[in-house]
Amino acid sequence: MTLSMAPAGRELVVHKILGKDDLRARLANLGFVEGANCLVVSELNGNLITTIKNTRIALDKSLGNRIIVEQK
Repeated sequence: MTLSMAPAGRELVVHKILGKDDLRARLANLGFVEGANCLVVSELNGNLITTIKNTRIALDKSLGNRIIVEQK
């Protein structure tokens, strides 16, 4: 499932990042790499509040649709 479809409060593991190299590099700099643990804290007005590597990051849904996750 994609990060934007994931339920809030469940621990997730990043499985794959979709997109061009520059987008994948940008998300990797934020900490979204394969095998990283993450959590969707909440969803507000189409934006996702996530926690990854002890950092809260806000993403819009289009970026959330590029991140494939699995439940832990």
